[in-house]
Amino acid sequence: MKTENNNKNRRKPDWIRVKAPLSKGYSDTFRMMRELNLNTVCEQAACPNIGECWQKKHATVMILGDTCTRACRFCNIKTGKGNPVDPMEPENVAIAAGKMGLNHIVITSVDRDDLPDGGADQFVRVIQRLRTHAPDTTIEILTPDFRNKPGALEQVVAAKPDVFNHNLETVPRLYNYIRPGARYFHSLRLLDRVKELDPTIFTKSGIMVGLGESEAEVLQVMNDMRSADIDFITIGQYLQPTKQHVELVEYITPEQFSKYARRAKSKGFLHVASSPLTRSSHHAGEDFEQLKAARANRAANRNIKMDAPIDIDEMAKLNPLNED
Repeated sequence: MKTENNNKNRRKPDWIRVKAPLSKGYSDTFRMMRELNLNTVCEQAACPNIGECWQKKHATVMILGDTCTRACRFCNIKTGKGNPVDPMEPENVAIAAGKMGLNHIVITSVDRDDLPDGGADQFVRVIQRLRTHAPDTTIEILTPDFRNKPGALEQVVAAKPDVFNHNLETVPRLYNYIRPGARYFHSLRLLDRVKELDPTIFTKSGIMVGLGESEAEVLQVMNDMRSADIDFITIGQYLQPTKQHVELVEYITPEQFSKYARRAKSKGFLHVASSPLTRSSHHAGEDFEQLKAARANRAANRNIKMDAPIDIDEMAKLNPLNED
């Protein structure tokens, strides 16, 4: 796969460009988030899909403030001392879900290494308020890694979100440079542990490409994810937010994204989203419906195979006894 290290003054390819967010739906969503004192990762992370999503009144709410206690080199969210936890935040998230008429909501957060539980209790309170005030809304959470926070993960899983997402972000070789505060195998184990605690919860994880990773490394991440029984993988193009962030190495072509999608599907993921503009929460509601359908279809196929009569003669032809 071609790699180009000098990205200065290079224009974005056509497949990356998006329209400026100017719709009434965008303005309405912006206004409501300000009225309810809610943050969104759509704004903080400079997501290229914000115009499309907010026009449809879809937004990824970011709880626990707007300041992250870590400083990942790819991320546009500001870093520093965490804000006091807003006790009204869970209620306001539930109000927003009701006003937007959401069938599916995505809740994420900044990292809060300063809190004893890493913010787990606030995730639980948000889920509980949503279950009370918007019982028909399915809930997807995109969490931090809760590193060095014993019991935090178990607390969040017990609240039973419908989808548990935690992004690996990149390949292991790049972790110390891209995510110095995180550990690849800790994040992988976190997702594996979710399935151990509650196999009914869908698990999801994503990576960025274009940071200098090789195709072989991306395929190995897929294998690692499947070993942790992760249901859904997202793969998207890294875009450098500012000159202070880690430099883009290359733009990955749509053809390569399609190749990654085919390989991921062949490895057994229930669902795959792989394109230049794919982001963790893009089309999350539609993806959730496809996840449910894929799980049901897989279960049905498994039952058919289990119920099918065994033809002893055919089995013997496939596996003849060695009589020598």
